[in-house]
Amino acid sequence: MQVTRILAVRHGETAWNRDTRIQGHTDIDLNQHGRWQATQLAHALREEPIAAFYASDLSRAFATAQAVAQLHGQSVQTHAGLRERCFGRFEGHTWAELEARFPDETLAWRKRVPDFAPPGGESLLQLQERVVATVDQLARRHPGEQVLMVAHGGVLDILYRAATRLELQAPRSWTMTNTAINRLLWTPEGLSLVGWADTGHLQAADGARSLDERAA
Repeated sequence: MQVTRILAVRHGETAWNRDTRIQGHTDIDLNQHGRWQATQLAHALREEPIAAFYASDLSRAFATAQAVAQLHGQSVQTHAGLRERCFGRFEGHTWAELEARFPDETLAWRKRVPDFAPPGGESLLQLQERVVATVDQLARRHPGEQVLMVAHGGVLDILYRAATRLELQAPRSWTMTNTAINRLLWTPEGLSLVGWADTGHLQAADGARSLDERAA
C-alpha cells in the first residue's frame, strides 16, 4: 500500500495572532516570537528524514518551513492550496470588532455553518475541498516517504477532521498551537492521525501559546 507520512505544522506566531486579528489571505510576517518558534521547530526536526518541504505561499508559513528546510540543505516548494481560509472583509478585524460590526455573519461563523462564507471569502465547504485535494495531490508524489507541510490554523483544522472523520460542524476539542508538530498518514483511501500537538520543542523560554481560529 502507498503510504506517505506527513508532518503538518501551523506557521509561527505573527503580530496579528498576538492581537487576535483575522489574517486569512492577508500576508503577515512572523514576529520575533514566531521566528523563535520556527527555529525551535527546525532543531526539533533536524534528525527527521524529510523528502520534501511544502508551505503555503503566504510569508508566515514559508518562513516557518524555510527555517526547517535550511537545516536539511533543502528548499521549500510553495502551494497556494495550503493557504489559510479566505475571510474576505473579516480580515484585519478582531473577534470583538466582528461581533460588533457584523453580528449575524459572526454568529454564522461561530456556529460553523458549512456553506457560510464571509463577504468576499470562502465557506468551510470550499476550504475543505481545496485543502483535501491539495494534500492528496502533494502526498501522492511521495509514497514511502515523509514530507513537511506548513500551513495555517484553518488548514490544520480541516486535516484533523479529515483524519478523524469528524464533521465540519463538530465542536473542536483539539489545539492548533503555532509550530506544534502534528503527524498524519496518507494513503489513497485518505488520511489517518498518528500524533497531534507535540509542543515539546516550545517548552523553553516563555513557552508555547495556544491560539484558535480567531487568529487564523
